[in-house]
Amino acid sequence: MTSNEKKNNGPQNKSCLCKLTLEMSRLEAKKPSLCNSEPLTSEGVRATLSVWRGIVSSCYGPSGRLKQLHNGLGGYVCTTSQSAALLRNLSVTHPIIKILVTSVQNHVSCFSDCGLFTAILCCNLIENVQKIVLTPTTVIKLNKHLLRLCTNYLNSEACGCRIPVDFHSARIPLCLVRSVLTSKPASMLTKEEVDHISALILRTFLLTIPENAEGHIILGKSIIVPLKGQRVTDSTVLPGILIEMPEVQLMKLLPIKKSGALKVALFCTTLSGDLSDTGKGTVVVPCGVSLESAVLDQLLNLGRQLVSDHVDLVLCQKVMHPSLKQLLSAHQVIAIDRIGVTLMEPLSKVTGTQPIGSLGSISTSSYGSVKNLRTAKFGSKHFFHLIPNEGTICSLLLCNRNDTAWDELKLTCQTALHVLQLTVKEPWVLLGGGCTETHLAAYIRHKTCNEPESILKDDAGCTQTELHLVAEAFCRALESLAVSLEHDGGEILTDMKYGHFWSVQAHSPSAVNWSDLLSRCGCGLYNSQEELSWSFLRSTRHPFAPQTCLPREAVGSSSTLTVDCLTAKLGGLQVAVETANLILDLSYVIEDKN
Repeated sequence: MTSNEKKNNGPQNKSCLCKLTLEMSRLEAKKPSLCNSEPLTSEGVRATLSVWRGIVSSCYGPSGRLKQLHNGLGGYVCTTSQSAALLRNLSVTHPIIKILVTSVQNHVSCFSDCGLFTAILCCNLIENVQKIVLTPTTVIKLNKHLLRLCTNYLNSEACGCRIPVDFHSARIPLCLVRSVLTSKPASMLTKEEVDHISALILRTFLLTIPENAEGHIILGKSIIVPLKGQRVTDSTVLPGILIEMPEVQLMKLLPIKKSGALKVALFCTTLSGDLSDTGKGTVVVPCGVSLESAVLDQLLNLGRQLVSDHVDLVLCQKVMHPSLKQLLSAHQVIAIDRIGVTLMEPLSKVTGTQPIGSLGSISTSSYGSVKNLRTAKFGSKHFFHLIPNEGTICSLLLCNRNDTAWDELKLTCQTALHVLQLTVKEPWVLLGGGCTETHLAAYIRHKTCNEPESILKDDAGCTQTELHLVAEAFCRALESLAVSLEHDGGEILTDMKYGHFWSVQAHSPSAVNWSDLLSRCGCGLYNSQEELSWSFLRSTRHPFAPQTCLPREAVGSSSTLTVDCLTAKLGGLQVAVETANLILDLSYVIEDKN
Protein backbone atom coordinates (compact mmCIF):
# COMPACT_ATOMS: atom_id res chain seq x y z
CA MET A 1 0.00 0.00 0.00
CA THR A 2 1.38 3.41 -0.94
CA SER A 3 1.73 6.24 1.51
CA ASN A 4 -1.11 8.11 -0.22
CA GLU A 5 -3.42 5.11 0.20
CA LYS A 6 -2.56 4.84 3.89
CA LYS A 7 -3.22 8.54 4.29
CA ASN A 8 -6.65 8.27 2.63
CA ASN A 9 -7.75 5.08 4.43
CA GLY A 10 -6.62 6.16 7.87
CA PRO A 11 -9.40 8.69 8.65
CA GLN A 12 -12.07 6.41 7.13
CA ASN A 13 -11.06 3.50 9.33
CA LYS A 14 -11.02 5.78 12.35
CA SER A 15 -14.50 7.10 11.48
CA CYS A 16 -15.88 3.56 11.13
CA LEU A 17 -14.31 2.55 14.41
CA CYS A 18 -15.81 5.56 16.22
CA LYS A 19 -19.25 4.80 14.73
CA LEU A 20 -19.02 1.17 15.83
CA THR A 21 -17.93 2.19 19.33
CA LEU A 22 -20.82 4.66 19.57
CA GLU A 23 -23.37 2.04 18.50
CA MET A 24 -21.94 -0.49 20.93
CA SER A 25 -22.18 2.06 23.76
CA ARG A 26 -25.90 2.44 23.05
CA LEU A 27 -26.54 -1.25 23.57
CA GLU A 28 -27.65 -2.08 27.09
CA ALA A 29 -27.75 -5.38 28.82
CA LYS A 30 -31.21 -6.95 28.95
CA LYS A 31 -32.93 -6.20 32.22
CA PRO A 32 -34.43 -9.06 34.21
CA SER A 33 -38.21 -9.20 34.46
CA LEU A 34 -39.79 -7.81 37.60
CA CYS A 35 -41.61 -10.47 39.59
CA ASN A 36 -44.06 -9.32 42.27
CA SER A 37 -45.64 -11.97 44.47
CA GLU A 38 -49.06 -11.54 46.07
CA PRO A 39 -49.70 -8.25 44.18
CA LEU A 40 -52.90 -7.35 46.04
CA THR A 41 -51.00 -7.10 49.32
CA SER A 42 -48.95 -4.19 47.95
CA GLU A 43 -50.02 -0.75 49.14
CA GLY A 44 -49.18 0.67 45.73
CA VAL A 45 -51.52 -1.79 43.99
CA ARG A 46 -54.30 -1.09 46.49
CA ALA A 47 -53.90 2.66 46.00
CA THR A 48 -54.00 2.27 42.21
CA LEU A 49 -57.15 0.16 42.43
CA SER A 50 -58.75 2.71 44.77
CA VAL A 51 -57.97 5.58 42.36
CA TRP A 52 -59.45 3.61 39.46
CA ARG A 53 -62.60 2.85 41.46
CA GLY A 54 -62.92 6.53 42.32
CA ILE A 55 -62.73 7.50 38.64
CA VAL A 56 -65.46 5.12 37.46
CA SER A 57 -67.66 5.65 40.54
CA SER A 58 -67.69 9.41 40.06
CA CYS A 59 -69.08 8.92 36.51
CA TYR A 60 -71.99 6.69 37.58
CA GLY A 61 -75.63 7.66 37.19
CA PRO A 62 -77.63 10.69 35.99
CA SER A 63 -75.70 13.08 38.24
CA GLY A 64 -72.32 11.49 37.46
CA ARG A 65 -69.39 13.85 37.01
CA LEU A 66 -67.91 14.27 33.55
CA LYS A 67 -64.33 13.40 32.64
CA GLN A 68 -62.24 15.30 30.11
CA LEU A 69 -59.62 13.17 28.42
CA HIS A 70 -56.94 14.71 26.23
CA ASN A 71 -53.30 14.48 25.26
CA GLY A 72 -51.12 17.08 26.94
CA LEU A 73 -49.47 17.81 23.58
CA GLY A 74 -52.79 18.64 21.92
CA GLY A 75 -55.23 16.75 19.73
CA TYR A 76 -58.73 15.39 20.28
CA VAL A 77 -60.47 16.20 23.57
CA CYS A 78 -63.13 13.78 24.83
CA THR A 79 -65.67 14.88 27.43
CA THR A 80 -67.72 11.95 28.68
CA SER A 81 -69.04 9.88 31.56
CA GLN A 82 -69.77 6.77 29.46
CA SER A 83 -67.68 3.66 29.99
CA ALA A 84 -67.28 3.00 26.25
CA ALA A 85 -65.71 6.41 25.57
CA LEU A 86 -63.89 6.56 28.92
CA LEU A 87 -62.11 3.22 28.53
CA ARG A 88 -61.33 3.80 24.85
CA ASN A 89 -59.55 7.10 25.55
CA LEU A 90 -57.98 6.31 28.92
CA SER A 91 -54.47 4.83 28.86
CA VAL A 92 -53.69 2.43 31.72
CA THR A 93 -50.35 0.76 32.40
CA HIS A 94 -50.83 -1.27 35.57
CA PRO A 95 -51.29 -4.98 34.75
CA ILE A 96 -54.18 -5.52 37.18
CA ILE A 97 -56.07 -2.45 35.95
CA LYS A 98 -55.45 -3.66 32.37
CA ILE A 99 -57.19 -6.94 33.20
CA LEU A 100 -60.15 -5.07 34.65
CA VAL A 101 -60.39 -2.60 31.76
CA THR A 102 -60.17 -5.35 29.14
CA SER A 103 -62.94 -7.33 30.82
CA VAL A 104 -65.23 -4.30 30.96
CA GLN A 105 -64.48 -3.39 27.33
CA ASN A 106 -65.36 -6.91 26.22
CA HIS A 107 -68.64 -6.67 28.13
CA VAL A 108 -69.47 -3.28 26.57
CA SER A 109 -68.68 -4.59 23.08
CA CYS A 110 -71.27 -7.34 23.61
CA PHE A 111 -74.00 -5.44 25.50
CA SER A 112 -73.21 -1.69 25.07
CA ASP A 113 -74.65 -0.93 28.55
CA CYS A 114 -73.75 -1.44 32.24
CA GLY A 115 -70.02 -0.89 31.75
CA LEU A 116 -69.63 1.37 34.78
CA PHE A 117 -71.81 -1.03 36.81
CA THR A 118 -69.41 -3.85 35.95
CA ALA A 119 -66.24 -1.88 36.71
CA ILE A 120 -67.45 -0.47 40.06
CA LEU A 121 -68.81 -3.81 41.29
CA CYS A 122 -65.56 -5.58 40.39
CA CYS A 123 -63.47 -3.01 42.30
CA ASN A 124 -65.82 -3.15 45.31
CA LEU A 125 -65.65 -6.95 45.45
CA ILE A 126 -61.84 -6.94 45.38
CA GLU A 127 -61.50 -4.24 48.04
CA ASN A 128 -64.11 -5.74 50.39
CA VAL A 129 -62.71 -9.28 50.19
CA GLN A 130 -59.22 -8.03 51.06
CA LYS A 131 -60.53 -7.13 54.53
CA ILE A 132 -61.50 -10.76 55.19
CA VAL A 133 -58.94 -13.19 56.59
CA LEU A 134 -59.78 -16.05 54.22
CA THR A 135 -57.79 -17.81 51.52
CA PRO A 136 -58.41 -16.66 47.93
CA THR A 137 -59.52 -20.18 47.02
CA THR A 138 -62.32 -20.09 49.59
CA VAL A 139 -63.42 -16.60 48.59
CA ILE A 140 -63.47 -17.48 44.88
CA LYS A 141 -65.51 -20.62 45.51
CA LEU A 142 -68.07 -18.77 47.64
CA ASN A 143 -68.26 -15.88 45.15
CA LYS A 144 -69.28 -18.41 42.51
CA HIS A 145 -72.03 -19.74 44.82
CA LEU A 146 -73.33 -16.21 45.45
CA LEU A 147 -73.22 -15.37 41.72
CA ARG A 148 -75.32 -18.45 41.00
CA LEU A 149 -77.76 -17.42 43.75
CA CYS A 150 -78.10 -13.95 42.18
CA THR A 151 -78.60 -15.12 38.62
CA ASN A 152 -81.10 -17.80 39.61
CA TYR A 153 -83.12 -15.25 41.57
CA LEU A 154 -83.02 -12.53 38.90
CA ASN A 155 -84.18 -15.06 36.29
CA SER A 156 -86.95 -16.50 38.45
CA GLU A 157 -90.64 -15.64 38.43
CA ALA A 158 -90.40 -14.77 42.13
CA CYS A 159 -87.88 -11.96 41.55
CA GLY A 160 -89.08 -8.73 43.16
CA CYS A 161 -87.24 -6.41 40.76
CA ARG A 162 -87.97 -7.92 37.35
CA ILE A 163 -90.66 -6.51 35.04
CA PRO A 164 -91.92 -8.09 31.79
CA VAL A 165 -91.75 -6.00 28.60
CA ASP A 166 -94.67 -6.00 26.19
CA PHE A 167 -93.80 -4.22 22.93
CA HIS A 168 -97.51 -3.81 22.17
CA SER A 169 -97.31 -1.02 24.74
CA ALA A 170 -94.71 1.74 24.49
CA ARG A 171 -94.60 2.46 28.23
CA ILE A 172 -91.82 0.15 29.51
CA PRO A 173 -89.67 0.41 26.33
CA LEU A 174 -89.87 4.20 26.62
CA CYS A 175 -88.86 4.00 30.29
CA LEU A 176 -85.88 1.85 29.27
CA VAL A 177 -84.72 4.29 26.59
CA ARG A 178 -85.27 7.29 28.88
CA SER A 179 -83.21 5.61 31.62
CA VAL A 180 -80.31 5.14 29.19
CA LEU A 181 -80.49 8.79 28.05
CA THR A 182 -80.70 10.31 31.53
CA SER A 183 -77.74 8.26 32.76
CA LYS A 184 -75.46 10.02 30.24
CA PRO A 185 -75.28 13.68 31.39
CA ALA A 186 -72.66 14.73 28.81
CA SER A 187 -75.40 14.65 26.15
CA MET A 188 -76.67 17.86 27.85
CA LEU A 189 -80.36 17.17 27.26
CA THR A 190 -83.29 18.96 28.87
CA LYS A 191 -86.39 17.03 29.98
CA GLU A 192 -88.22 18.04 26.80
CA GLU A 193 -85.28 16.88 24.68
CA VAL A 194 -85.06 13.57 26.57
CA ASP A 195 -88.74 12.91 25.86
CA HIS A 196 -88.31 13.79 22.18
CA ILE A 197 -85.20 11.65 21.64
CA SER A 198 -86.68 8.74 23.65
CA ALA A 199 -89.74 8.60 21.40
CA LEU A 200 -87.51 9.01 18.34
CA ILE A 201 -85.23 6.11 19.31
CA LEU A 202 -88.20 3.83 19.96
CA ARG A 203 -89.71 4.78 16.59
CA THR A 204 -86.33 4.16 14.93
CA PHE A 205 -86.12 0.73 16.51
CA LEU A 206 -89.66 -0.21 15.47
CA LEU A 207 -88.82 0.71 11.86
CA THR A 208 -86.11 -1.98 11.89
CA ILE A 209 -88.61 -4.74 12.75
CA PRO A 210 -90.12 -6.57 9.74
CA GLU A 211 -93.85 -6.02 9.38
CA ASN A 212 -94.76 -9.65 8.73
CA ALA A 213 -92.24 -11.27 11.05
CA GLU A 214 -93.00 -14.85 12.02
CA GLY A 215 -90.73 -17.15 13.97
CA HIS A 216 -87.10 -16.09 13.66
CA ILE A 217 -86.91 -12.28 13.35
CA ILE A 218 -84.03 -10.62 11.51
CA LEU A 219 -83.84 -7.00 12.58
CA GLY A 220 -82.87 -4.29 10.12
CA LYS A 221 -80.41 -1.46 10.55
CA SER A 222 -80.61 2.17 11.59
CA ILE A 223 -78.12 4.72 10.25
CA ILE A 224 -77.32 7.79 12.36
CA VAL A 225 -76.87 10.88 10.17
CA PRO A 226 -75.10 13.84 11.86
CA LEU A 227 -76.49 17.36 11.83
CA LYS A 228 -74.56 19.49 14.31
CA GLY A 229 -75.40 23.00 15.36
CA GLN A 230 -79.16 22.38 15.27
CA ARG A 231 -81.73 22.02 18.05
CA VAL A 232 -82.05 18.52 19.51
CA THR A 233 -85.81 18.67 18.93
CA ASP A 234 -85.15 19.05 15.19
CA SER A 235 -83.99 15.42 15.13
CA THR A 236 -86.18 13.08 13.11
CA VAL A 237 -86.26 9.60 11.61
CA LEU A 238 -87.12 8.61 8.03
CA PRO A 239 -87.55 5.17 6.46
CA GLY A 240 -84.85 4.41 3.91
CA ILE A 241 -81.44 5.99 3.46
CA LEU A 242 -80.25 9.59 3.35
CA ILE A 243 -77.20 10.31 1.16
CA GLU A 244 -75.67 13.71 1.73
CA MET A 245 -74.87 15.70 -1.42
CA PRO A 246 -73.99 19.33 -2.31
CA GLU A 247 -76.98 21.33 -3.47
CA VAL A 248 -75.40 22.18 -6.85
CA GLN A 249 -74.79 18.54 -7.66
CA LEU A 250 -78.25 17.64 -6.45
CA MET A 251 -79.90 20.08 -8.84
CA LYS A 252 -77.90 18.68 -11.77
CA LEU A 253 -79.13 15.14 -11.13
CA LEU A 254 -82.79 15.91 -10.57
CA PRO A 255 -85.61 15.85 -11.44
CA ILE A 256 -86.28 12.27 -12.47
CA LYS A 257 -89.64 11.55 -14.03
CA LYS A 258 -90.75 7.97 -13.85
CA SER A 259 -93.73 6.21 -12.39
CA GLY A 260 -93.15 2.99 -10.50
CA ALA A 261 -90.02 1.54 -8.99
CA LEU A 262 -86.53 2.70 -9.98
CA LYS A 263 -83.97 0.11 -11.09
CA VAL A 264 -80.70 0.39 -9.15
CA ALA A 265 -77.10 -0.77 -9.76
CA LEU A 266 -74.63 -0.70 -6.87
CA PHE A 267 -70.85 -0.81 -7.48
CA CYS A 268 -68.30 -1.60 -4.79
CA THR A 269 -65.31 -1.08 -7.11
CA THR A 270 -63.83 2.13 -8.49
CA LEU A 271 -65.25 3.46 -11.77
CA SER A 272 -62.63 6.20 -12.07
CA GLY A 273 -60.61 4.56 -14.87
CA ASP A 274 -57.50 4.22 -12.70
CA LEU A 275 -55.62 0.94 -12.68
CA SER A 276 -56.26 -1.15 -9.63
CA ASP A 277 -53.36 -2.26 -7.47
CA THR A 278 -51.79 -5.34 -9.02
CA GLY A 279 -49.90 -6.27 -5.86
CA LYS A 280 -46.66 -8.07 -6.77
CA GLY A 281 -47.92 -8.86 -10.25
CA THR A 282 -47.15 -7.04 -13.49
CA VAL A 283 -49.33 -5.67 -16.27
CA VAL A 284 -48.19 -6.49 -19.81
CA VAL A 285 -49.37 -3.91 -22.36
CA PRO A 286 -48.81 -4.50 -26.13
CA CYS A 287 -46.87 -1.82 -27.96
CA GLY A 288 -49.05 1.01 -29.25
CA VAL A 289 -51.96 0.31 -26.90
CA SER A 290 -53.07 3.10 -24.54
CA LEU A 291 -54.01 1.52 -21.24
CA GLU A 292 -56.01 4.56 -20.11
CA SER A 293 -58.03 4.60 -23.34
CA ALA A 294 -58.72 0.88 -23.07
CA VAL A 295 -60.02 1.23 -19.51
CA LEU A 296 -62.15 4.25 -20.48
CA ASP A 297 -63.64 2.31 -23.41
CA GLN A 298 -64.51 -0.49 -21.00
CA LEU A 299 -66.18 2.02 -18.65
CA LEU A 300 -68.22 3.50 -21.49
CA ASN A 301 -69.28 0.02 -22.63
CA LEU A 302 -70.36 -0.62 -19.05
CA GLY A 303 -72.39 2.61 -19.12
CA ARG A 304 -74.08 1.60 -22.38
CA GLN A 305 -75.04 -1.74 -20.86
CA LEU A 306 -76.56 0.04 -17.86
CA VAL A 307 -78.56 2.26 -20.22
CA SER A 308 -79.73 -0.69 -22.31
CA ASP A 309 -80.79 -2.51 -19.13
CA HIS A 310 -82.94 0.55 -18.24
CA VAL A 311 -81.13 1.26 -14.98
CA ASP A 312 -82.40 4.49 -13.38
CA LEU A 313 -79.92 4.93 -10.52
CA VAL A 314 -76.21 4.03 -10.37
CA LEU A 315 -74.51 4.13 -6.97
CA CYS A 316 -70.74 3.76 -6.58
CA GLN A 317 -68.79 3.29 -3.35
CA LYS A 318 -65.73 5.01 -4.85
CA VAL A 319 -65.05 7.54 -7.62
CA MET A 320 -66.80 7.55 -11.01
CA HIS A 321 -65.13 8.83 -14.21
CA PRO A 322 -66.59 12.15 -15.51
CA SER A 323 -67.10 10.67 -19.00
CA LEU A 324 -69.14 7.80 -17.57
CA LYS A 325 -71.19 10.29 -15.53
CA GLN A 326 -71.80 12.36 -18.65
CA LEU A 327 -72.92 9.30 -20.63
CA LEU A 328 -75.36 8.23 -17.93
CA SER A 329 -76.68 11.76 -17.43
CA ALA A 330 -77.35 12.09 -21.19
CA HIS A 331 -79.70 9.11 -20.90
CA GLN A 332 -81.45 10.42 -17.73
CA VAL A 333 -79.65 7.95 -15.46
CA ILE A 334 -78.79 9.36 -11.99
CA ALA A 335 -75.20 8.59 -10.99
CA ILE A 336 -73.96 9.09 -7.42
CA ASP A 337 -70.38 8.28 -6.44
CA ARG A 338 -68.24 8.47 -3.26
CA ILE A 339 -70.94 6.69 -1.26
CA GLY A 340 -68.38 5.25 1.18
CA VAL A 341 -68.08 1.82 2.69
CA THR A 342 -70.42 2.54 5.62
CA LEU A 343 -73.54 2.76 3.47
CA MET A 344 -72.79 -0.23 1.24
CA GLU A 345 -74.46 -2.90 3.38
CA PRO A 346 -77.58 -0.79 4.14
CA LEU A 347 -77.89 0.16 0.46
CA SER A 348 -77.65 -3.47 -0.56
CA LYS A 349 -80.46 -4.35 1.87
CA VAL A 350 -82.68 -1.41 0.94
CA THR A 351 -82.38 -1.88 -2.82
CA GLY A 352 -82.02 -5.67 -2.92
CA THR A 353 -78.91 -5.38 -5.09
CA GLN A 354 -75.77 -7.51 -5.25
CA PRO A 355 -72.76 -5.13 -5.09
CA ILE A 356 -70.92 -5.29 -8.43
CA GLY A 357 -67.14 -5.62 -8.15
CA SER A 358 -65.98 -5.83 -11.78
CA LEU A 359 -66.18 -3.91 -15.05
CA GLY A 360 -67.20 -6.92 -17.10
CA SER A 361 -70.65 -8.00 -18.19
CA ILE A 362 -73.28 -7.49 -15.49
CA SER A 363 -75.89 -10.09 -14.64
CA THR A 364 -79.41 -8.71 -14.51
CA SER A 365 -79.87 -10.48 -11.16
CA SER A 366 -77.41 -7.97 -9.64
CA TYR A 367 -79.87 -5.11 -10.05
CA GLY A 368 -82.28 -3.98 -7.37
CA SER A 369 -84.91 -1.31 -7.00
CA VAL A 370 -86.26 1.46 -4.77
CA LYS A 371 -89.80 2.73 -4.51
CA ASN A 372 -88.93 6.38 -4.99
CA LEU A 373 -86.14 8.92 -4.87
CA ARG A 374 -86.63 12.34 -3.32
CA THR A 375 -84.59 15.26 -2.10
CA ALA A 376 -84.56 16.41 1.50
CA LYS A 377 -83.12 19.48 3.20
CA PHE A 378 -82.31 19.63 6.90
CA GLY A 379 -80.56 22.71 8.21
CA SER A 380 -77.83 23.58 5.73
CA LYS A 381 -77.47 20.04 4.36
CA HIS A 382 -79.08 18.48 1.31
CA PHE A 383 -79.76 14.77 0.87
CA PHE A 384 -80.95 12.16 -1.57
CA HIS A 385 -83.68 10.18 0.17
CA LEU A 386 -83.97 6.60 -1.09
CA ILE A 387 -87.39 5.21 -0.17
CA PRO A 388 -87.46 1.38 -0.17
CA ASN A 389 -90.25 -0.83 -1.48
CA GLU A 390 -90.20 -2.92 1.67
CA GLY A 391 -87.37 -2.52 4.07
CA THR A 392 -86.17 -2.43 7.63
CA ILE A 393 -83.54 0.26 7.08
CA CYS A 394 -84.09 3.77 8.42
CA SER A 395 -82.07 6.96 8.90
CA LEU A 396 -81.99 8.75 12.25
CA LEU A 397 -81.14 12.40 11.60
CA LEU A 398 -79.56 13.35 14.92
CA CYS A 399 -79.08 16.98 15.96
CA ASN A 400 -77.23 18.59 18.84
CA ARG A 401 -75.71 21.94 19.66
CA ASN A 402 -71.99 21.18 19.35
CA ASP A 403 -69.53 18.44 18.43
CA THR A 404 -68.90 17.22 21.99
CA ALA A 405 -72.57 16.91 22.91
CA TRP A 406 -73.37 15.32 19.55
CA ASP A 407 -70.65 12.66 19.89
CA GLU A 408 -71.95 11.74 23.34
CA LEU A 409 -75.58 11.70 22.16
CA LYS A 410 -74.72 9.48 19.18
CA LEU A 411 -73.02 6.94 21.46
CA THR A 412 -76.00 7.09 23.83
CA CYS A 413 -78.50 6.50 21.01
CA GLN A 414 -76.47 3.53 19.77
CA THR A 415 -76.52 2.11 23.30
CA ALA A 416 -80.29 2.59 23.62
CA LEU A 417 -80.96 0.92 20.24
CA HIS A 418 -78.75 -2.05 21.17
CA VAL A 419 -80.47 -2.37 24.55
CA LEU A 420 -83.86 -2.53 22.79
CA GLN A 421 -82.52 -5.28 20.53
CA LEU A 422 -81.39 -7.28 23.57
CA THR A 423 -84.77 -6.74 25.21
CA VAL A 424 -86.61 -8.14 22.18
CA LYS A 425 -84.64 -11.37 22.59
CA GLU A 426 -85.23 -11.48 26.35
CA PRO A 427 -88.26 -9.26 27.14
CA TRP A 428 -87.53 -8.37 30.76
CA VAL A 429 -86.10 -5.33 32.53
CA LEU A 430 -84.76 -4.82 36.05
CA LEU A 431 -85.64 -1.94 38.33
CA GLY A 432 -82.93 0.72 38.17
CA GLY A 433 -81.88 3.66 40.30
CA GLY A 434 -79.98 1.40 42.74
CA CYS A 435 -83.10 -0.53 43.81
CA THR A 436 -82.08 -3.87 42.27
CA GLU A 437 -78.70 -3.72 44.02
CA THR A 438 -80.10 -2.96 47.49
CA HIS A 439 -82.98 -5.44 47.06
CA LEU A 440 -80.55 -8.15 45.93
CA ALA A 441 -78.24 -7.43 48.90
CA ALA A 442 -81.20 -7.84 51.30
CA TYR A 443 -82.21 -11.08 49.58
CA ILE A 444 -78.67 -12.55 49.82
CA ARG A 445 -78.36 -11.65 53.51
CA HIS A 446 -81.69 -13.30 54.26
CA LYS A 447 -80.84 -16.48 52.32
CA THR A 448 -77.35 -16.89 53.82
CA CYS A 449 -78.65 -16.40 57.35
CA ASN A 450 -81.76 -18.58 57.09
CA GLU A 451 -80.97 -21.12 54.36
CA PRO A 452 -77.16 -21.51 54.18
CA GLU A 453 -77.51 -25.24 53.41
CA SER A 454 -79.28 -24.50 50.13
CA ILE A 455 -76.32 -22.38 49.00
CA LEU A 456 -73.59 -24.75 50.16
CA LYS A 457 -75.24 -27.97 49.00
CA ASP A 458 -72.78 -30.44 47.43
CA ASP A 459 -69.88 -28.36 48.80
CA ALA A 460 -68.36 -29.67 51.99
CA GLY A 461 -65.24 -27.53 51.71
CA CYS A 462 -66.75 -24.29 53.08
CA THR A 463 -68.30 -23.51 56.44
CA GLN A 464 -71.34 -21.39 57.20
CA THR A 465 -69.12 -18.86 59.00
CA GLU A 466 -67.01 -18.42 55.85
CA LEU A 467 -70.20 -18.07 53.81
CA HIS A 468 -71.50 -15.31 56.11
CA LEU A 469 -68.20 -13.39 55.86
CA VAL A 470 -68.01 -13.53 52.06
CA ALA A 471 -71.75 -12.87 51.66
CA GLU A 472 -71.46 -9.71 53.78
CA ALA A 473 -68.55 -8.50 51.61
CA PHE A 474 -70.60 -9.31 48.49
CA CYS A 475 -73.65 -7.41 49.82
CA ARG A 476 -71.51 -4.43 50.82
CA ALA A 477 -70.15 -4.35 47.26
CA LEU A 478 -73.68 -4.25 45.83
CA GLU A 479 -74.74 -1.53 48.27
CA SER A 480 -71.60 0.54 47.57
CA LEU A 481 -72.55 0.36 43.91
CA ALA A 482 -75.95 1.88 44.72
CA VAL A 483 -74.31 4.51 46.93
CA SER A 484 -72.18 5.55 43.93
CA LEU A 485 -75.33 7.08 42.42
CA GLU A 486 -75.22 9.83 45.08
CA HIS A 487 -72.60 12.48 44.28
CA ASP A 488 -73.82 15.41 46.39
CA GLY A 489 -73.34 14.10 49.94
CA GLY A 490 -76.95 13.03 50.52
CA GLU A 491 -78.04 10.32 52.95
CA ILE A 492 -78.79 6.85 51.56
CA LEU A 493 -81.59 4.77 53.12
CA THR A 494 -83.25 1.45 52.44
CA ASP A 495 -86.76 0.42 53.39
CA MET A 496 -87.36 -2.71 55.44
CA LYS A 497 -90.20 -4.04 53.27
CA TYR A 498 -89.01 -3.99 49.67
CA GLY A 499 -85.29 -3.35 50.21
CA HIS A 500 -85.30 -0.41 47.77
CA PHE A 501 -82.90 2.51 47.49
CA TRP A 502 -83.95 5.92 48.89
CA SER A 503 -81.94 9.14 48.76
CA VAL A 504 -82.24 12.21 51.00
CA GLN A 505 -80.71 15.54 50.01
CA ALA A 506 -77.64 16.70 51.87
CA HIS A 507 -78.09 18.95 54.92
CA SER A 508 -81.71 17.86 55.40
CA PRO A 509 -83.06 18.20 58.97
CA SER A 510 -82.74 14.93 60.88
CA ALA A 511 -85.39 15.59 63.54
CA VAL A 512 -88.33 14.88 61.21
CA ASN A 513 -90.04 11.79 59.87
CA TRP A 514 -88.29 10.22 56.90
CA SER A 515 -91.57 10.08 55.00
CA ASP A 516 -91.64 13.90 55.02
CA LEU A 517 -88.22 14.11 53.33
CA LEU A 518 -88.52 11.22 50.90
CA SER A 519 -90.62 11.21 47.74
CA ARG A 520 -90.06 8.07 45.66
CA CYS A 521 -87.50 5.27 45.71
CA GLY A 522 -84.63 5.20 43.21
CA CYS A 523 -86.55 3.32 40.52
CA GLY A 524 -89.72 5.36 41.07
CA LEU A 525 -91.94 2.36 41.81
CA TYR A 526 -92.87 3.14 45.43
CA ASN A 527 -93.59 6.41 47.23
CA SER A 528 -92.88 7.34 50.83
CA GLN A 529 -96.55 7.61 51.79
CA GLU A 530 -96.84 3.83 52.12
CA GLU A 531 -96.40 2.30 55.55
CA LEU A 532 -92.65 1.80 55.41
CA SER A 533 -89.79 1.92 57.85
CA TRP A 534 -86.30 2.94 56.81
CA SER A 535 -82.75 2.53 58.03
CA PHE A 536 -79.39 3.85 56.84
CA LEU A 537 -78.06 1.63 54.09
CA ARG A 538 -74.63 1.08 55.61
CA SER A 539 -75.86 0.64 59.18
CA THR A 540 -75.97 -2.67 61.04
CA ARG A 541 -79.45 -4.21 60.92
CA HIS A 542 -81.06 -7.59 61.22
CA PRO A 543 -81.48 -9.46 57.93
CA PHE A 544 -85.03 -9.33 56.61
CA ALA A 545 -86.85 -10.98 53.74
CA PRO A 546 -87.63 -8.33 51.09
CA GLN A 547 -90.96 -8.70 49.35
CA THR A 548 -90.12 -10.76 46.31
CA CYS A 549 -93.33 -10.87 44.27
CA LEU A 550 -93.69 -7.62 42.36
CA PRO A 551 -97.37 -6.53 42.46
CA ARG A 552 -98.73 -5.69 39.01
CA GLU A 553 -100.84 -2.86 40.33
CA ALA A 554 -97.68 -1.18 41.68
CA VAL A 555 -96.01 -1.35 38.28
CA GLY A 556 -99.08 -0.01 36.52
CA SER A 557 -99.60 2.86 38.95
CA SER A 558 -96.18 4.42 38.42
CA SER A 559 -96.04 6.70 35.40
CA THR A 560 -92.25 6.81 34.99
CA LEU A 561 -89.85 4.09 36.03
CA THR A 562 -86.08 3.87 35.94
CA VAL A 563 -85.25 0.45 34.52
CA ASP A 564 -82.20 -1.42 33.22
CA CYS A 565 -81.80 -4.09 30.56
CA LEU A 566 -81.91 -7.51 32.23
CA THR A 567 -79.52 -9.12 29.74
CA ALA A 568 -76.90 -6.37 30.03
CA LYS A 569 -77.05 -6.26 33.82
CA LEU A 570 -76.83 -10.02 34.25
CA GLY A 571 -73.86 -10.03 31.88
CA GLY A 572 -72.21 -7.23 33.84
CA LEU A 573 -72.79 -9.05 37.15
CA GLN A 574 -71.17 -12.20 35.81
CA VAL A 575 -68.18 -10.36 34.29
CA ALA A 576 -67.62 -8.37 37.51
CA VAL A 577 -67.56 -11.47 39.74
CA GLU A 578 -65.46 -13.56 37.36
CA THR A 579 -62.93 -10.74 36.83
CA ALA A 580 -62.69 -10.13 40.58
CA ASN A 581 -62.08 -13.85 41.09
CA LEU A 582 -59.37 -13.82 38.43
CA ILE A 583 -57.58 -10.87 40.05
CA LEU A 584 -57.92 -12.36 43.55
CA ASP A 585 -56.34 -15.56 42.27
CA LEU A 586 -53.20 -13.81 40.99
CA SER A 587 -50.11 -15.07 42.81
CA TYR A 588 -47.47 -13.29 40.73
CA VAL A 589 -47.30 -10.35 38.32
CA ILE A 590 -44.29 -10.65 36.01
CA GLU A 591 -43.39 -7.53 34.01
CA ASP A 592 -40.84 -7.35 31.22
CA LYS A 593 -39.27 -3.87 31.42
CA ASN A 594 -37.12 -4.20 28.27
